[in-house]
Amino acid sequence: MLAGLAAVGASESQSASGLLIICVAQGVLAIVLSAVYRIPLKFAWSTPGAALLVATAGVTGRFAEAVTAFIVAAALIVLVGLWPALERLIGRIPRPVSNAMLAGILFPLCLAPVQAAVKIPLLAVPVILVWLVLYRLAPRWAVPAAIVLAGILLAVTVDSGWLRGAHLLPRLDFVTPEFDPMVVVSLAIPLFIVTMAGQNIPGAAILNNFGYRTPVRAALIGSGVLSGVGALFGGITINLAALTQALTAGPEASQDRNKRWVAPVSAGGTYIVLGLLAGVATAFVAASPPILIEAVAGLALLSALIGAVAAAMEVPAHRLAAIATFLVTASGIVVVGIGSAFWGLVVGAVVMLWLGWRRHRSRVADRE
Repeated sequence: MLAGLAAVGASESQSASGLLIICVAQGVLAIVLSAVYRIPLKFAWSTPGAALLVATAGVTGRFAEAVTAFIVAAALIVLVGLWPALERLIGRIPRPVSNAMLAGILFPLCLAPVQAAVKIPLLAVPVILVWLVLYRLAPRWAVPAAIVLAGILLAVTVDSGWLRGAHLLPRLDFVTPEFDPMVVVSLAIPLFIVTMAGQNIPGAAILNNFGYRTPVRAALIGSGVLSGVGALFGGITINLAALTQALTAGPEASQDRNKRWVAPVSAGGTYIVLGLLAGVATAFVAASPPILIEAVAGLALLSALIGAVAAAMEVPAHRLAAIATFLVTASGIVVVGIGSAFWGLVVGAVVMLWLGWRRHRSRVADRE
């Protein structure tokens, strides 16, 4: 995300301001909506949107023009939130396809523990062993213990000068928008599309997988409004989470599905704290091996991956559509700027419709 902001002309202080406002906005939104609807609504910044900014570096070097594009993209998200047909459309995504999409999203991250054990064994193997031992003895504490151990290992192994130059006090920088129609067309429309297709639609589908009726309108309007406000302080769009939605909506959060809304509330509070410590947190993460952080996340998501794969393959007639969805999603392809999660849904739905039509034609022919 920081690289994306820098690519469209943000200064270091503007990037830090953007990180702060995004963390606080998505934390507040998760706390409020999860508490109101009593379902686990997790929000995040637009990861495909940040990647888009990096990929389109050179469209503008004036951050004020990019901010206008952020505001336009946020306004489009609000407009879609006012469109009730979208909520009905998301609810009709076939369960085998949406579960396979979730499995495809989780699969690359769940490979991280294996990769970390080979690349940085002295750091990764102790974390994996602690997770495995506690998963047998005290499953609820397996992931927290792995996170704590990883943090301790990072603290004692990263370069001692990681804090040097970090901004310790939170600060917001207001950015006055400047309008350039070419920048709006080049950034706002693609940012809106990848945020909807890459995050909001898969995020809502994941919630549906776990049996929750997603309040799509509230989620889109809320995230769109806060994205627009956050843009004035350097933030890109926020949206329904996809990957971490699986953590807060799954059984790891609570065996009682009616209590899982507490997980995104606590995560939201953590986001706010991290936002206020944005400079310190960014410096620490930048000095840490990313593969170890990914490995801990992969361990936390293994149960969700198992559940998604089992549900996707449950019905033999839908297994081909499910595996097609999984393969496309796990491939990580990007077509016309839209990520693999969306294309996995599209391919799976097409295969399911085609096979269903063929089976229908066969039944008709048999009757004749």
